[in-house]
Amino acid sequence: MALKAIRAGSRNESGIAAAKTLLGGRFGDRFQTGEAIRSQHANTTTYIPAQLPDAVVFPESASEVREIVEIASAHCVPLIAFGAGSSLEGHVNAPHGGISVDMMRMNRILAVNAEDLDCTVEPGVTREELNAYLRDTGLFFPIDPGANASIGGMTSTRASGTNAVRYGTMRENVLAVTAVVAGGREVRTAHRARKSSAGYDLTRLFVGAEGTLGILTSITLRLQGIPEVISGGVCAFPTIADACNAVILTIQSGIPVARIELLDAVQMRACNAYSGLDYGEMPTLFVEFHGSTESVELQSRQFAEIASEFGSTGFVWTTNPEERARLWRARHNAYWAQKSLKPGAAILATDVCVPISRLADCVAATHEDIAAHGLIAPIVGHAGDGNFHVGVLFDDKDPADVARVEAFVERLNSRALSMDGTCTGEHGIGQGKMPFLEAELGGTIDLMRQIKCSLDPDNIFNPGKIFT
Repeated sequence: MALKAIRAGSRNESGIAAAKTLLGGRFGDRFQTGEAIRSQHANTTTYIPAQLPDAVVFPESASEVREIVEIASAHCVPLIAFGAGSSLEGHVNAPHGGISVDMMRMNRILAVNAEDLDCTVEPGVTREELNAYLRDTGLFFPIDPGANASIGGMTSTRASGTNAVRYGTMRENVLAVTAVVAGGREVRTAHRARKSSAGYDLTRLFVGAEGTLGILTSITLRLQGIPEVISGGVCAFPTIADACNAVILTIQSGIPVARIELLDAVQMRACNAYSGLDYGEMPTLFVEFHGSTESVELQSRQFAEIASEFGSTGFVWTTNPEERARLWRARHNAYWAQKSLKPGAAILATDVCVPISRLADCVAATHEDIAAHGLIAPIVGHAGDGNFHVGVLFDDKDPADVARVEAFVERLNSRALSMDGTCTGEHGIGQGKMPFLEAELGGTIDLMRQIKCSLDPDNIFNPGKIFT
């Protein structure tokens, strides 16, 4: 990523002014233009500069989203859908100006079909709200990206997380969406059937589109039964390569692990200090198994045997809910723990993903790169699917430090691509990853542009993201 890639685009001043007048008259105090609220609806989680929208509107129904899109279409005004705002690659910036459409008031759970293990929600529902609502049904929604993200945002960025090794990503768990597209027309991409051969798979087109093709108004999700027993634990290793190789053999052995998270020694030091843990400062795996009492005991023993082959100091596991919650709370707070390593520093959080057989090579080479350039850059990853994150701490006011970090990120992405991986396993492209998408897909991006131009001919939906 390079700051030079984050630039402002052309603005339709007259169209924006006209749309602001119409939307202000229609939505009253649910249409805001103050600088403080506009700042809250631009990029805030990484060092990518914030590019503020001209206004923020808060729809409460699909019909209101249609009205907003009709007005924006008529005046060629950009619309940037906004959820919880936890995206890391500048997804919610407004490089062309325009209107931020805050979806968080559309937070109704529309239907739960317990017999079919699915539900339909509005985009502003967060994953924690959904699981709290589902608890009495014996079901849960398994995608857990860490942040309490909105379902709409998770769908738009094709989110993943700690449970992906067993339950998949949003790609596998979204059955259908409704979306408002150019001109204000609402479309439905599928019904609730578990499989279909009816035409193009438009659901997958919207899952991961980052709001560039339309604004989601409902999402139908696949659910899972809450496991009878959940066991979790920690396992330390002498080297980062040993930990990665234990992951590889666990997956290749077919052990149905639900979560298997990698934390390097620097990340463990940060988590110990931030979350009050007392584990060794060594490369460590956080592991979790779901199933019956017998199955989780068997899986835990099998994993312990594999870990011992790679020099593990011992696998300590528990089925106690409080102990497991403490462990995973520390994992989910990894970002804040990273920031505590160097108070006042900026952080660039980035991710790549490689085939599982190349995970050890990629992580080990990245570790060597970090050491060679004197960076503070903890590694934490969803190791079970080859996806890992690096949080690089640096002085964003020092051009030399910024250049050093950007060069590291470029090498990291090149390394992943050379191993037949991807420049992003779950963060998405946004603005920050655009140069690496070009390197990854080359001329295939032209096909994406054709789809974008077909569905959004006036380029009003989140322009300046994924590709130019």
